[in-house]
Amino acid sequence: MKVQILLACILLFNLSCGASDLGALGSSAPSHELFDQLLKKHVTKEGMVDYQGFIKDKARLNQYCDLLSKNAPDRKSWSEAEQLAYWINAYNAFTIKLIVDNYPVKSIQDLHPKIKIPLINTVWHIKFFQIGGQDASLDEIEHKILRKEFEEPRIHFAINCASFSCPPLLNEAFVPARLDAQLDKVAVAFINDLKRNKINRDKVEISKIFSWFKGDFTKNGDIIDYLNQYSKVKINPKAKVTYLDYDWSLNEK
Repeated sequence: MKVQILLACILLFNLSCGASDLGALGSSAPSHELFDQLLKKHVTKEGMVDYQGFIKDKARLNQYCDLLSKNAPDRKSWSEAEQLAYWINAYNAFTIKLIVDNYPVKSIQDLHPKIKIPLINTVWHIKFFQIGGQDASLDEIEHKILRKEFEEPRIHFAINCASFSCPPLLNEAFVPARLDAQLDKVAVAFINDLKRNKINRDKVEISKIFSWFKGDFTKNGDIIDYLNQYSKVKINPKAKVTYLDYDWSLNEK
């Protein structure tokens, strides 16, 4: 009996050490204060990014990215808001790191692998960071986590792909306590942004984001129904809808 108890204790000790080494399950959500400070310092209110400023602050950016890497969400103990804020910030922080580590670049698309296969092997599929000890990519965060696990189309206005036509990068970190208000803020800002969407009562020329991810926006109506939730111009339900060309140039200040 004593031997069995001893073996059980050893097993529990090894399991606890293994979980700690992985760093995959943070008992509590990490603070996003450091990222918030960096965004306020290096991103304009219009969402343009001072990448050279981030380069000067690279040590602090890496510190925040390391914090994310070692504190992946625990789906059992973290609230949905804590998880969602974490993944949005992770996508944005690691995208900035990707540009900073490869600067200067004219476009994130300059970083595609030599053999580019659309939807299979692109810059977004490169596993250049880790989450909880596992190699990870931006594509996984966006499509396998944010879009798959959360029925929240506003994430498309919150994550930024370092390109001009992307929804502007918010110059503050997303935080659980204000997440819903922040998501509403970026939705209103993007949809009414005349540089990225041209909305009139009877005709709308909108971002290709609404075409690429149409299914995310039309679960409770058509695309005009969705736009009308946030548009300052009331759109006619029968308005003509077309999509604008996408500008992949770097969103640099």
